[in-house]
Amino acid sequence: MKKDIHPEYHKVVFLDTSSDYKFLGGSTTTSEETIEWEDGNTYPLIRVEISSASHPFYTGKQKADKVGGRVDRFKKKYNLS
Repeated sequence: MKKDIHPEYHKVVFLDTSSDYKFLGGSTTTSEETIEWEDGNTYPLIRVEISSASHPFYTGKQKADKVGGRVDRFKKKYNLS
């Protein structure tokens, strides 16, 4: 790898704003906001709108599409059996 061309990779705290879930991870993004983590250290705070704590796929609250395929929708639209 070439030197001095890659962004600095460091630990940050991600905050899911929709569920107030926080987790510590690594990133190249930075922030002016900081937060004190459980280990007593202060890390930059990155606010995200969705994470595994609020995403429907991971929470099991996703809506299942019970409607059939194209043929079923066509038959239903034109009252065909």
